[in-house]
Amino acid sequence: MFKGLGAMMSLLGNQGKIQEEVHKFQTQVGQITAEASSGAGYVTVKVNGKMEVLSVRISEEAMKLNDREMLEDLISAATNQALTKVRQQLAEESAKMAANIGLPPGMLGGGFPGLGG
Repeated sequence: MFKGLGAMMSLLGNQGKIQEEVHKFQTQVGQITAEASSGAGYVTVKVNGKMEVLSVRISEEAMKLNDREMLEDLISAATNQALTKVRQQLAEESAKMAANIGLPPGMLGGGFPGLGG
């Protein structure tokens, strides 16, 4: 516990490095994307690191089924899978940022929500 506190205290004297790393992280968040499919490729959803849906593709085969409820479920499933993937990437990037500013592993608790700004 005190080791982490010492690391936090040492950061106070290095605000320039922290700002640089946070800016780099924010830039990377905008570039992170993840894609997931559901229903054997009937629906594909792409999201970015800001948790925005970039695209939703529905295959011709899925449209021919004419099953609204199934499509709604497939869109929801693909979106949730894509968001899970992007959250994992964000956690990895925030861990890199923490290491770059000298914080012990796990100190950020999985990332900085909302830094994608």
